Amino acid sequence: MKAANQKIANLLSTRREEKRKSFAVLLDPDKVNFSTFPKFLEYAVAHGVDFFFVGGSLITNYAIDKLIAAIHEHTTIPAILFPGSSLHIDPSADAILLLSLISGRNAELLIGQHVIAAPLLKRSGIEVLPTGYLLIESGRLTTVSYISNTIPLPRDKPGIVACTALAGEYLGLKNIFLDAGSGAQFPVTAETIAAVRDTVDVPIIVGGGIDSYEKADNALNAGADVIVVGNGIEQNPDLLPEVAACVKAYNRKLESV
Repeated sequence: MKAANQKIANLLSTRREEKRKSFAVLLDPDKVNFSTFPKFLEYAVAHGVDFFFVGGSLITNYAIDKLIAAIHEHTTIPAILFPGSSLHIDPSADAILLLSLISGRNAELLIGQHVIAAPLLKRSGIEVLPTGYLLIESGRLTTVSYISNTIPLPRDKPGIVACTALAGEYLGLKNIFLDAGSGAQFPVTAETIAAVRDTVDVPIIVGGGIDSYEKADNALNAGADVIVVGNGIEQNPDLLPEVAACVKAYNRKLESV
């Protein structure tokens, strides 16, 4: 089944305006067990996952097309590319988070890889979601920090993060992604999320280190529009229904107001 024919950008903007929250699961092709993947997808559907983000900083098993095909076969949940480089583009996806790493000063990840990807994306017709990507210090060196060759923004300096996000919005980026990175020791702080929420009007995506209901709830209440969980679910499968329940509970509160 192909995902519903609704533009992802419009969906994100509408939910942002309505203050409704979304839950995204990050799938790393290197870590997916394809023999049990259909059951996992059924599990995700049953618990109301809104989006699948597909990709990672470093991919050695190039099975992105196989992974997306399985998502489309078993669900109607949009498969959105979360690329680490222009090599990670697959036209079968529903959309791509075209990430510009505005927290760093690595020109390749600010614009270089995008120049290579642009003609491929135009030819594919895939929906492009221009996204300012901000890496936030998380207590340990993460894969994305090492691969990107950039220094994360300080986790205790919300003003710096907010100004960086605002610059991204002024440059025309349509989403802001605050990421502590896979395997983060600490998630992005509520103070940082709130500072960005008070500064920008675009949807805010938050990931990295969200490994409990409490941490998901903190992120949502601080202003995250989409929360992303990946590595935590790999380590603890019960985290998926836990975070899904948190998002549903938040949205139910809106309906009762």
